Amino acid sequence: METLIAHPKNEEQATALKAVMKVLKIDFETEESPYNPEFVKDILQAREDIKDGKGVKIAVEDLWK
Repeated sequence: METLIAHPKNEEQATALKAVMKVLKIDFETEESPYNPEFVKDILQAREDIKDGKGVKIAVEDLWK
C-alpha cells in the first residue's frame, strides 16, 4: 500500500485530518516538528519582510568582500 504525507497548515486542519482518518479506521502516526515553534515563526516572518521589501539583501558574490 502507499504512504500519504499531509501537510496541514494549521491546527484546525490537523484535527480534521485526524478525525477523518479515525472514522475511516486508517492507521496514522503523528510526528512533531524538530524545530522550535518560535524559531520557525521568526524565519517565516523574515521571509515575509524580505518579500515586502524590508531588510537588506546581500548578493552571494558580495558575502566575502
